[in-house]
This record gives sequence, C-alpha cells and structure tokens, in this order.
Amino acid sequence: MPIVKFVNEKKEIEVPVGANLRQEAIKAGINLYPHVHKVMNCHGFGGCGSCRVRVVKGMENTQPMGALEKVRFNCVPDHLPLAYIGNEDTMRLACKCTVQGDIEVETQPPLNLFGENFFS
Repeated sequence: MPIVKFVNEKKEIEVPVGANLRQEAIKAGINLYPHVHKVMNCHGFGGCGSCRVRVVKGMENTQPMGALEKVRFNCVPDHLPLAYIGNEDTMRLACKCTVQGDIEVETQPPLNLFGENFFS
C-alpha cells in the first residue's frame, strides 16, 4: 500500500492504491483548509480550489491532472492562488488527486511573492 507523507505535519499514512488524497487526509486528521475554508469549501467537488497541495516528491505516483484542475489553476485568473505561481508542475487539488504510489505532500503551500516566475 502507498505511503503519503505530509511534510508540514510530519505525519505518514498508509492508503490503498487509488485512494482520494483529500478523503484520506481528512480521515488522518490533516487540516487541508486555511482559515474560513475549513467551513466554507466545496466538500471535494473541485469548485473552490482551497484544498490545494504541493506534491514535493512522487508526482509520477498520482494520476494526471484532470480538466477541472486545469480550469481551476489555469483559466480562472481571479481565483488563481498565488501559491500556484512557480509551482505549476507540482500543485494539485487534493480532492481531485488519487494516490497510485508513495508521495510527499505539502499542505497549504505558502505564497510565492518573490519567486523567479512571479513577475514573468
């Protein structure tokens, strides 16, 4: 069974192959949602984008980004999370991410205000 390591929380959980990252994180008591989004979120439908995570290691062990994630990150500029800038290849929505193998995840990634890609 795959192991998901949550970097910020220093916690590892074992999940079944094909498990939904959001559901498994919630079962393990991992807080995916910042501030008011703990209560006001889309409950796993991919509409709000507040369960974003950065896959630090093992991106190849997740399924490819789906259409809803691509729209959320690339086509809705007024909702574009600043943490996404500079992390385009590693950012995912936990609610739309299934685990196929071992991964390391950073929950609630910080803003990238001074990253090399911010002003480009």
